[in-house]
Amino acid sequence: MSDHFFIVTGGPGAGKTSLIEALSRRGLHVMPESGRAIIQDERCRGGSALPWADRAAYAERMVDRDLRAYSDARALAGPVIFDRGIPDTLGYLTLCDLPVPPYIAAAARQVRYNPRVFLAPCWDDIFIQDAERKQTRAEAEMTCGVMVETYKGLGYEIVELPRTDVESRVDFLLAQMWPNK
Repeated sequence: MSDHFFIVTGGPGAGKTSLIEALSRRGLHVMPESGRAIIQDERCRGGSALPWADRAAYAERMVDRDLRAYSDARALAGPVIFDRGIPDTLGYLTLCDLPVPPYIAAAARQVRYNPRVFLAPCWDDIFIQDAERKQTRAEAEMTCGVMVETYKGLGYEIVELPRTDVESRVDFLLAQMWPNK
């Protein structure tokens, strides 16, 4: 387990990426969300590993990219904040009612992050759709619920981020990373 690897998860449109960008501006190491990068890559090359085309291929690409990000993060000193983690792919497959390949289930169990996972809850005031985020508000809420259950099922503690401005969320997350130190 890498106790200095922290995950921010939740449904789409809950402010995860804005939070990750703000953490980066404060000098922390961050790992961007693999899903959005895959969508952009697939759209550029005319590929089909997309959540609205081939969900299983999309999930496989996500976990592969997340495993590389985890490996790359091992070379970094200090805390590393991940915009989603390997368990998110497990949750995505569950949400889509797709079979979970054994290697993805094993990766979610074996590749461990800090036990505290930060959840960006659904929040109507900031939810928007865009070219990569096509989910409805209801789908975003379902995604958030599945992520909570997935992470809890893997033994992680969920810490909900407050519904407040980005800088206050950054301060909250930093204060909660190692609350007993």
